Amino acid sequence: MNTAPSMDIAVPGFADLGVPEALVSTLTAQGISSPFPIQTATLRDSLAGRDVLGRGRTGSGKTLAFSLPVVARLAGGRRQPLRPRAVVLVPTRELATQVLETLTPLAKAMGLRTVQIVGGVKQGPQVQSLERGVDIAVATPGRLEDLIKQGFVDLSEVEITVLDEADHMCDLGFLPPVRRILDATPRDGQRLLFSATMDRSVDVLVRRYLTDPVQHSVDDASSHVPDMTHYLVEVRSGDKPAVVRELVGGEGRTIAFTRTKHGAKKLAKQLVASGVPAVDLHGNLSQAARRRNLDAFSSGDARVLVATDVAARGIHVDDVALVVHVDPPTEHKAYLHRSGRTARAGATGTVVTVNMPEQRREVNKMMKLASISATHHQVTPGDVVITSIVGPQAPTVEFVPPAAPATPPRRRPGGAPARRGGSGGRRSGRPRSRTR
Repeated sequence: MNTAPSMDIAVPGFADLGVPEALVSTLTAQGISSPFPIQTATLRDSLAGRDVLGRGRTGSGKTLAFSLPVVARLAGGRRQPLRPRAVVLVPTRELATQVLETLTPLAKAMGLRTVQIVGGVKQGPQVQSLERGVDIAVATPGRLEDLIKQGFVDLSEVEITVLDEADHMCDLGFLPPVRRILDATPRDGQRLLFSATMDRSVDVLVRRYLTDPVQHSVDDASSHVPDMTHYLVEVRSGDKPAVVRELVGGEGRTIAFTRTKHGAKKLAKQLVASGVPAVDLHGNLSQAARRRNLDAFSSGDARVLVATDVAARGIHVDDVALVVHVDPPTEHKAYLHRSGRTARAGATGTVVTVNMPEQRREVNKMMKLASISATHHQVTPGDVVITSIVGPQAPTVEFVPPAAPATPPRRRPGGAPARRGGSGGRRSGRPRSRTR
């Protein structure tokens, strides 16, 4: 029997998939030369204008998969005030920021303008950008709907609508506003929907708003990352604070998840007090504070990010070595999305779930639903098992969490500080200076 000689199958590059040369050059300048599987699977169809349903787990490269066709297909068009030509809907402010960071250099390469439309910050700058005219709006549903009601956004000229993390938007209760927003866009526009899982709510969106969609499923949230190692550590209630401190006290970058906002704030303060540089991320923080804390973690100033599930979707920080579920999540999808903050883009990672004896049955059931096989240990503070998981403890340091920059006082003409009270005199019409 004759056997054909084996041949290496060439992996197509971005140019082979139809991405314009200007965008390929922009990607190359960023060190991005080869597409991820979700990008290879979807780009030809999305660049051709087809409606696309893309399924892939968190960290699989979905952002670039929709950013490239949006920018490529809008190039050369004419923008109008208050009428974006593409809308990217995302569930959280943090994800909006990260999507914008990916989109903006690509948009600039093609002469397009972008804007971020999210709550938690003043709407004035967003409205000003819209009035000047933008091509692409990256938005959370609540703020976008609010600006539509005020007359600052008109979706009648939208050519492409993207739903990113569609399952999470539905989980957060955004299905009604998402439907109203989609109803306000032209029915013949292109729709791209990306999701880690396909549940009933997402299926409603697909059936109602996508026309003859091409489906590409690279993997989903139930397929855990091969290079991710999972541990279950059981502790007594009184030992938990010390064990958590040791688990997050290693030399690598760590995200620790708590169930409540109060728990995240409290744990971050305790860690800082014990010499571990940590910041918190949760819904009680202003958008500016969230940004400062995330920047501190991304830059390495803070080694630990203590977060609620607000950070479990879409947040990408390079080189997160460890995820610790300080409070086990209540359902398996949350476990998978939290855990997906490590072992991203081909890297390896470790996930540790801390549970107490009374939580054992609940946690085991969740792990089974998530199709996760974990190594079980019962530990106490100082246990060698902790060192085997996280490595040596990092030296303790003094750390001051980032704070809002101080606003200098208004000054009168001539340099003297302006008095808050006093008689007579008109105030200057010039705006106050602010430290940015």
